[in-house]
Amino acid sequence: MIARPLDLDAVKAFVCVAELGSFTRAAQAMQTTQAAVSLKLKRLEDRLGLRLVERTPRYVELSAHGVTFLEHARELLAAHDRALGAFAGTRQRLTIGISDHVAGPELPALIARMNAQDPELLIEVRIGSSGDLLQSFDRRELDTVIARLDVGRSDGEVLTEEHLGWFAAPHWQHRADEPLPLATLALPCGVRALAGRLLDAAGVPWREVFVGGGVASVASAVMAGLGVAALAPRMLPFGAVDVGVRLGLPDIPRLPVLLHTRVKEGRAHDALVALSAAFRSVARG
Repeated sequence: MIARPLDLDAVKAFVCVAELGSFTRAAQAMQTTQAAVSLKLKRLEDRLGLRLVERTPRYVELSAHGVTFLEHARELLAAHDRALGAFAGTRQRLTIGISDHVAGPELPALIARMNAQDPELLIEVRIGSSGDLLQSFDRRELDTVIARLDVGRSDGEVLTEEHLGWFAAPHWQHRADEPLPLATLALPCGVRALAGRLLDAAGVPWREVFVGGGVASVASAVMAGLGVAALAPRMLPFGAVDVGVRLGLPDIPRLPVLLHTRVKEGRAHDALVALSAAFRSVARG
């Protein structure tokens, strides 16, 4: 007797839940409802006769069977995509600009998530400042930009709002008689401009001691003990501490991260939906 084949949509739902750790985010990535994802997963579990996911009110966790099945599920979906790709003709391209303040250490996982959504989609990613990337977007050099809220623009979809703090090395001490030493990105960095305005408004003297070409270099300057930087916690090496309260520095408002895109349909749009869901997952922890 030939065994009844697996439902590929149900397998895809399981992989999305496993990778995103949430039925809600999986539903966003698949452009469906949470109830539909739950039903697909239930049917897959019934077909296999195994419990794949342990559900609790606070989190989603794979069972031992789920961990084992996940690798096979990914291989099955990849084989399916390769089979379709063999007859797809010219590969579609999606060019994405991601702000350096947004592209954190999770970027490889986000790119992998998009590739898993559509292995035959050619993805081009550029990292830069929000202002430069949005100018490229307006010149139609980029299909999509993910960046922090830029003054004067209202054409993006809010993906998340992210907390920033004033971070320093764990043993760094500020000399009270000296201006606050600040490590920043070069202008026109919006976070750098915001930090300066907040410090000025609070009457906190400051001076730049390091200007980096990327967030990684700024984070390195912080951990080297050069001074303080306004950054999101996920962008920093382990051990950096928020010194804002101790130094009486002004609170930094939560900053929206927006998706600007002209891609409204097709395979590239499906990949962007998957990217957006995955980004919300990592940004909110």
